[in-house]
Amino acid sequence: MNHSSEYVPLTDTDYARAERMLAPYRDRLIPTATVVPQWSGDGARFWYRSGARHILVEPASGLRRDAFDHERLAAELSQASGRAVEADDLPPGSVDFEVPDRSPDTIRFSAFDTRWEWSDETGQCLTVEDGPPPGPGEIESPDRSWVAFRRDGNVWVRSRDGKQEYALTDDAEPGWDYGGVLEAATKVKLPLLGVESLLVAAWSPDSTRLITHRIDQRELPEQVLVEAAPKGGGRPVAHHIRYPMPGDETQATMTWHVLDVRTGQNITVAGGPEVLTAPYALDRRWWTGENGEAVHVLHQSRDGRALELRRLDPGTGAMTTLITETGQTRVDPSPYLHVPPLMRVLDSGEILWWSQRDGWGHLYLYSADGEQLRQLTAGQWLVRRVLRVDEHRRQVWLLACGLNNDPYVRQICRVDLDGGGFVRITDDDLDHDAVAPPRGGDYVVDRASTVALPPRTRILGDDGQVLVELEAPDTTALEAAGWSSPERFRTTAADGRTAIYGLLWRPHGFDPARRYPVVDHTYPGPNIHRASPAFGDLFTGEAEALAALGFAVVALDGRGTPVRSKAFFDHSYGDLGMSAALDDHVAAIRELGRRHTWLDTNRVGITGHSGGGFFTARALLTHPDFYSVGVAQAGAHDFSTYLPFWVEQHHGQITAENRGALINTVHAGNLRGKLLLIDGELDDNVLPHQSMRLVDALIEADADVDMLVIPGVEHNFHGRFHYVTRRTWDYLARHLRGTEPPAYRLAPFPPMPDWAVHPSG
Repeated sequence: MNHSSEYVPLTDTDYARAERMLAPYRDRLIPTATVVPQWSGDGARFWYRSGARHILVEPASGLRRDAFDHERLAAELSQASGRAVEADDLPPGSVDFEVPDRSPDTIRFSAFDTRWEWSDETGQCLTVEDGPPPGPGEIESPDRSWVAFRRDGNVWVRSRDGKQEYALTDDAEPGWDYGGVLEAATKVKLPLLGVESLLVAAWSPDSTRLITHRIDQRELPEQVLVEAAPKGGGRPVAHHIRYPMPGDETQATMTWHVLDVRTGQNITVAGGPEVLTAPYALDRRWWTGENGEAVHVLHQSRDGRALELRRLDPGTGAMTTLITETGQTRVDPSPYLHVPPLMRVLDSGEILWWSQRDGWGHLYLYSADGEQLRQLTAGQWLVRRVLRVDEHRRQVWLLACGLNNDPYVRQICRVDLDGGGFVRITDDDLDHDAVAPPRGGDYVVDRASTVALPPRTRILGDDGQVLVELEAPDTTALEAAGWSSPERFRTTAADGRTAIYGLLWRPHGFDPARRYPVVDHTYPGPNIHRASPAFGDLFTGEAEALAALGFAVVALDGRGTPVRSKAFFDHSYGDLGMSAALDDHVAAIRELGRRHTWLDTNRVGITGHSGGGFFTARALLTHPDFYSVGVAQAGAHDFSTYLPFWVEQHHGQITAENRGALINTVHAGNLRGKLLLIDGELDDNVLPHQSMRLVDALIEADADVDMLVIPGVEHNFHGRFHYVTRRTWDYLARHLRGTEPPAYRLAPFPPMPDWAVHPSG
């Protein structure tokens, strides 16, 4: 049905306003909102970027000041380089705030393809020859004397001064190499992102050894992606990727290796090859002890239902299992897939361990030999992150979820290692996204916010006292651009009893007397949750942009998503197609429609990327009377042909009875609305054949579908995401809003600076 009579046509001005809501444009309107500390080696001080300024903080003394004289540096760099430089637009990259054998105010940085040294004391900007900084995919040693990297599948090191370079391994073969990653989801993507050779390894604290791995992918089946329009012209290029699938007997295997920079020794860790299906397993190892006396390794079984902590002797390669935990569903070491495990090996040898064994995520203390000593936290809430451990006071600082009415709000708490002593350091309705230095430092950096209030950042001491105020940004410029904060809402799941939470954005220029179409902006999990109670989130800008185009936008976390109880998370186990419970979305939007008469729940669209692309098509195919328009970006429409770990660990064994839960094609005959599939031609994560299979099924069902294949891009449409974004807007405007989109064209998105990427979890 055409509703264009209810709206004036969209204009270039509307699209320009929506464009300003996208990251990183949106972040420029509030440049001091993100504080990302760069820690000193002893944790006694840190640096961060505040808008155009570099800031130095020393928490113990309460110091906060410019890290250097920006005006003097700009003037001297202009003279030394022959290039005009402004103090509020300094070009430094790869800034090193701690330079050995130099005064504490000395920094080194890269600008104009040159390495420079600056000191406020001398007031001179000098070129230096300290060797090139580590490049993409390279790893610098703790003492900064070595850089480790990969070459032709082997691990190499070079001295930072460039005078030495040699291989630590020399027997790599195609498909059986050192320090690399699984080809699936990386082989094509990384070069497109400018990373030709990524090394995954970790230096020992004394900078003498590396812990890394060797992956054997030689027998894996291959998939082929065809690059139809290579940049250099000529014939199409075939990219071959080793890509196993769920249920395949043959999977990649790996062995751990300890490489000694001094002797060149390569120690293969005992235990033989183990199956490797999950890419994050390569990072789940830590040097422990002051000089790296041991390495602790987390091992998860192929099905995800067993988790082991092992201790490795780096001198002999001997491996000992310390802790084993099993479950009927996936056993995780943290509440969030993409954050580091909440396991800590203390200087005492004791082990801090996170587990959902009692139905919630809590901390346990084990002896160095793996004997459980006590449970440290308990209750119907969970530990979200371990901030720091004070072994002298025998205390753990942590972030907790579930202590407020909103179970997603994070609070800073403390508990004694010896049992008891649990206290809340913060006790308010703000969400606290705190971080602490990795070594030393009796403080945390607290970034407290709500969906309406930007992060107020300050340093908190042992008892929560404020040591330093850092940033307190406001939303004046953002509001002037048309932004308004979303509504944080609570409603009831489709089961009629479970509380679920989400966000609702009102359209720009909101008029309660009008009725607005609704867009479900979705990512279903189960690896992350979509709707954060904090200011901004992983999807910052996308929902705000749709609101600028006249849509009411909903983001929701249904059952089957993390950071709630184990039972809440396990809702989708065995039924991965219902992760985030599509029925919960329908129930929630209908309830919001009853609360707000300006929501037109007869016009509901949906869009999402990757898992959200699957969910978008799923919504139109299984709820055709509710969802009428969808844009599915890079959708995994057939999880039975996706990455093995994702399905085997989050869904369980694929059977004849539950296979349909993984596949959209079986519902193709139900399509009634308008569906646009957008895929990257070189997507080595969610292979484009998944969308082609859905299109084939839709053709067999004689159902209309629209499809857009973007040449030369990977899973995230790098370099062409602005085009994908504009086409998504156009489709929703035309078919859901009922108005013809303008001829406006979005500019290519500028890259996000490194300092603007903040931790999550």
